[in-house]
Amino acid sequence: MTDGTTRVFTWKEGARIEVRNLGSEIVIEANAAGLKTLAGHLFTLAQDGVPDGAHLHLEENNGLEDGSVGLVLERCDDE
Repeated sequence: MTDGTTRVFTWKEGARIEVRNLGSEIVIEANAAGLKTLAGHLFTLAQDGVPDGAHLHLEENNGLEDGSVGLVLERCDDE
């Protein structure tokens, strides 16, 4: 909830998302449902009225596959 408005992050059925840190690169690997889920999360954060700093944590056992490194999606409107 931000500014009294609830933001809903939905997951597509069968979504699979894995995030790996390869040292100099981060790899986000996902099936089609996972990619649509990530796109939806980003779209939700991009909506009018979502404040700077609003974010979503994705972690192993919280949306990501086992062995994944954590991923934070955050809105930042500062230029």
